[in-house]
Amino acid sequence: MQEVYRITRQVARSNASVLLLGETGTGKELIAKAIHRLSPRGSGPFVRVNCGALAENLLESELFGHVRGSFTGAVDNRTGRFEAAHTGTVFLDEINSTTPKLQVKLLRVLQEHEFERVGDTNTIQVDTRVIAASNRDLVEEIAADRFREDLYYRLNVITIYLPPLRERREDVPALVKHFLRIYNKANDRHVPRIQRAALDALQRYDWPGNVRELQNYVERAVVLATGDEMTVELLPEAVLGEKPRRIGRRPGTDLDTLSAELVEQGISIAGSQAGNLHKMVVDRVERELIAQVMAASNNVQTKAAARLGINRNTLHKKLKEHDLP
Repeated sequence: MQEVYRITRQVARSNASVLLLGETGTGKELIAKAIHRLSPRGSGPFVRVNCGALAENLLESELFGHVRGSFTGAVDNRTGRFEAAHTGTVFLDEINSTTPKLQVKLLRVLQEHEFERVGDTNTIQVDTRVIAASNRDLVEEIAADRFREDLYYRLNVITIYLPPLRERREDVPALVKHFLRIYNKANDRHVPRIQRAALDALQRYDWPGNVRELQNYVERAVVLATGDEMTVELLPEAVLGEKPRRIGRRPGTDLDTLSAELVEQGISIAGSQAGNLHKMVVDRVERELIAQVMAASNNVQTKAAARLGINRNTLHKKLKEHDLP
């Protein structure tokens, strides 16, 4: 997350388009707002559009506006979100939900900074920065012909990947403390502390809803608490029913020790095939590492590549080399 914050501060100074990737509830809108607030456009409007919440015809009108009589129900002229975000930032959440037809119009706005309202022929010029977000791998959407490749490359000037909460469990205590402050103030309550057993349960939980889910559980606990402590009894069954994580390594071992042991065993097993050690050991470890990270990332290559610290093209090549799906 420190790397996310660093990139956020750096890209905020530019006018480049930004693509935010991550599961639902990881905080993509918060990062979009931070980019806007820290940018030279910070005093201008920040306009959010949830592209997955509206049908195509309604979304087109929402984004670009319409003129009176352009369709049934259009009783007045309406200003669209792009026009409303002039000199500021428009945040297109769930952009993966847009249709190819609408994506053509979005591409034009990004490239030419102009559009027409629905039912109008007059061209409107806008100075609007675009930040888009997706909870799905857009490269896979392109392969399935659900997303335009040219729009992807136009959006993908800067990409910021937000890791799910289960990959940064060490952040849970700080997040709980933060949300306790917020909801104590909002509900005029005094629950400043969290029980150790409750915190342990929260850190073991897998967080399918990510930070947003944690936020909801803390608010629930603050409202239901009868004392000044967030106790384990205040947590929902989903959290309490989660089995504790099992640590697979032996006590006292670390990656260096495990790597040394693996190499020693590889050399011992290879015997006379010592001239093929690299393929026997390194290639097999790489294959297993990629296979496990892909599985943990639900086979979303963008997420897996980010976790491995390699670009997606390299990952795609290695998947083919190791005959992995």
